[in-house]
Amino acid sequence: MNITKTNAWNALLQHRERLQHVHLRQLFAEDTQRFSHFSAQLDGLLIDYSKQRVDRGCMVSLIDLARAADVEAWRDRMFAGEKINVSEDRAVLHTALRHMDATPFPCNEQDVMPQVRAVRRQMRDIVERVRSGLWRGFKGDAIQNVVNIGIGGSDLGPKMATRALSAFAHPHINFYYVSNLDSAHLSPLLEKLDPRTTLFIVASKTFTTQETSINAQTARTWLMAAAMEEWAIAKHFIAVSANTAKAAEFGIPPENVLQMWDWVGGRYSLWSAVGLSVALSIGMNGFERMLQGAQAMDQHFRDSPLEQNLPVLMALISIWNTNFLGAETTAILPYNESIRHLPAFLQQLEMESNGKTVGRDGEALACPANPIVWGEIGVNGQHAFFQLLHQGGWLIPCDFLVAASSDHPLPGHQAPLLSNCLAQSAALAFGKTEQQAREELQQSGMSAEQIARLLPHKVFAGNQPSTTILLPALDPFQLGMLIALYEHKVFVQGVIWGLNSFDQWGVELGKQLASRLLPAIMGQSEADAQLDQSTRGLIDYFRRHGHV
Repeated sequence: MNITKTNAWNALLQHRERLQHVHLRQLFAEDTQRFSHFSAQLDGLLIDYSKQRVDRGCMVSLIDLARAADVEAWRDRMFAGEKINVSEDRAVLHTALRHMDATPFPCNEQDVMPQVRAVRRQMRDIVERVRSGLWRGFKGDAIQNVVNIGIGGSDLGPKMATRALSAFAHPHINFYYVSNLDSAHLSPLLEKLDPRTTLFIVASKTFTTQETSINAQTARTWLMAAAMEEWAIAKHFIAVSANTAKAAEFGIPPENVLQMWDWVGGRYSLWSAVGLSVALSIGMNGFERMLQGAQAMDQHFRDSPLEQNLPVLMALISIWNTNFLGAETTAILPYNESIRHLPAFLQQLEMESNGKTVGRDGEALACPANPIVWGEIGVNGQHAFFQLLHQGGWLIPCDFLVAASSDHPLPGHQAPLLSNCLAQSAALAFGKTEQQAREELQQSGMSAEQIARLLPHKVFAGNQPSTTILLPALDPFQLGMLIALYEHKVFVQGVIWGLNSFDQWGVELGKQLASRLLPAIMGQSEADAQLDQSTRGLIDYFRRHGHV
């Protein structure tokens, strides 16, 4: 279906003609209850979208757009376990990973919960043994360092969540994440770790991902140099993979291999055994509390009317900004230091899922899809790129995220943090008019000549749309809800744009070319003949100046 040919799309074009000339200052002046009309809560999580450039009529038409795209039916198909990942002929069942009820899921005939619960039990056993000190290394020492080796969804999700929940972390175990092929990522870490007290988690569905395989082999060599015996591998390596044979070749015994399934995409796998490092950090009870938070958002998404559905509202606002107001990027601005990795996590979730120009039917999309997602800690951004947000002339919607209470409290920090977050969203929305700037300069005692010179620099256009997401606290339950909120938002956007959010063919071409270039870089001259002139010249430079 061409979504741009629907009545809802045409209605939204008419809303755009009207609203693109209306400032947020006017929208707030016209509706004294705008905050209550354009905000929503779920279990303490508050979403304020009153600073988005929408009104009630626009939101009605956006809901109509969701219905025209059959969002409700696609949602039901996903929860029913239908193979909505059409290009790979797979179901999409990451929601099963956080199904905490003692019932089948997605249905009696297709119940995946026995295998999910079996892996949870395996995780709990490992977590309790490591955290209690019962898991011992090859010399009988307790584990003090856990290194997760993975990339993409096997790195970004657990790394983000471990940092986000650092206030709940085990006090005597350190956690590290290695993803980059560059030896500068792994080498300094190995130099400071003790092999007797280090546990590696190798997270790779296929157990053949190049970056993960090379880093894991290097870690294995490092361990064997100290242990000297093959049996030590079982004391220091755990695999999270669907390829038990490859894990066995590596030396990891079956009891140390936690299963993955093809109905879970990498960027949706945090809730599976890929989250083992998170569970080791906060305990299995804490990890399951995170699952419960995600399940609460799943239930809300599945059961709530579109008009009150938080992921649906988030998705529709993003589509409005992208396809009707013309925004090409979205900024993710967390103000809590503990969620500093959230922008990187959401980059993968959103751009790998929906960064496409071809629909489910194989035809070109009728409209642009996902904007570029980027971001940084908000207080750091204020002293860097916020200048462009305020006066750069680009339309850049922002998501502000902050917790009402600090997870690492110190006197005198939290109130200024919150005031900065709220002030920036207000400043972006309302700006400063020329008259306000003039009066401010006059009150400072400036001459008319000085005012005339400075006035253009003191005006802020405002009208920059933003959503503010407030959490009561940064705890496992709230983090689970927050991540699931964005997951379902991405799904809804994909349905409306008419694409498959669960494949990622775009990552394959670079991998294929890298495998062809490796022999040339290693000096096998017969591979050079098939290279383009630029690549051949670059490889020649590496050969002359590098050590490969």
